[in-house]
Amino acid sequence: MQNITTKRIMKSTITLILSLLLSLQIGAQHLPKTTPEMVGMDSKRLQQVDLVINKAIADKEIPGAVLAVVRNGKMVYLKAYGNKEVYPSTVAMDVNTVFDLASLTKPVVTALSAMILIERGELRLIDKVNLFIPEFEPWRKGKEIKDIRVIDLLTHTSGLPSYDPISKIKRAKGNNHPDKMINYIATVDREFEPETDFQYSCLNYIALQRIIETIAKQDLRTFAKQNIYDVLGMVHTDFIPTGETLKRTAPTLRLGKGEVLKGIVHDPLAREMNLGISGNAGLFSDANDLSILVAALQNKGEYNGKRILSPLGVKTMITVPRNTQTIGRTPGWDIFTPYASNNGSLFGPNTYGHTGYTGTSITIDPDTNTAVILLTNKVHPNNSGDVVRLRSLVANVVAASILDIK
Repeated sequence: MQNITTKRIMKSTITLILSLLLSLQIGAQHLPKTTPEMVGMDSKRLQQVDLVINKAIADKEIPGAVLAVVRNGKMVYLKAYGNKEVYPSTVAMDVNTVFDLASLTKPVVTALSAMILIERGELRLIDKVNLFIPEFEPWRKGKEIKDIRVIDLLTHTSGLPSYDPISKIKRAKGNNHPDKMINYIATVDREFEPETDFQYSCLNYIALQRIIETIAKQDLRTFAKQNIYDVLGMVHTDFIPTGETLKRTAPTLRLGKGEVLKGIVHDPLAREMNLGISGNAGLFSDANDLSILVAALQNKGEYNGKRILSPLGVKTMITVPRNTQTIGRTPGWDIFTPYASNNGSLFGPNTYGHTGYTGTSITIDPDTNTAVILLTNKVHPNNSGDVVRLRSLVANVVAASILDIK
């Protein structure tokens, strides 16, 4: 009798495991793979990128990397290099490694979520921030007053400081750290008149997070999961990774006592003030998931029959607004500010992208329908790496391998 019961339990357990595995396979999506030649690229030219990345590893600029090249909605190149961990042990990099995306969170979560709300008729780019955050103060100079609007936050033209010490922010009013963060942003001195200058600021996107959460009546993590990642089948993209996603995650910074951040966001504001879910940083993902999102953007908001944005929503998101035409930021992405060096020297003038402090970047050229996703954890283990030049070099090699340009 006991053997029969045990067999039934085992059979039930196996059935459950198989069911879970099947559901994961159904939910997970991967771009179709192809050869470079099938999409008008040259394999030998593209393989030059291996030498470039391996040299950066040999020069100790990064411990390792994952590169994904997407063209015409297909995965042309997907490769891992070096190690994802060098302390306390050495672990080889693989293409399924999950990375702390750092500021890639801004376009991949926050700006995209804001654009979804705009398409639903719940938000406008020209809405005043204090419509959603009542205590949010305008810019003032003498008797002059100018409101800060949602578009100013998205394009980093609001005049908010770029970053501020946590010790200072914690002195703001509020019953918890996220509220203290928002109250600080709402009243901190504005450094210039909105839309007259550019200053990259994490505070802009933390304010956007509060706007999104106020409208959606749910936290940014839940909203993004339901409206972006679950829709596209991105199964290893999340704030505060758990389970298999956490196991795949590359570590970042080694702390004072020898501990290493792994699955815990590197950015201090996101980690300490926003408890891991933040509009400026905190998202974790891998190259396969990001390639799906990139393919959706390249395909005017739709991938595999699933739509996250309309064609005009995507166009708005990748176009520099008229009021700040000379600055070079779109609502979420960078086209030609000093932060856009990852776009390289050869991709066209409409190329847009973004970078993350931990060593991540996405570059998309809509004119050639090509994207470069370069993921590294350059801050591991001692925050001494550098990928600024590497990003440009990689973009140039990929662009030079495209031969079907008329």
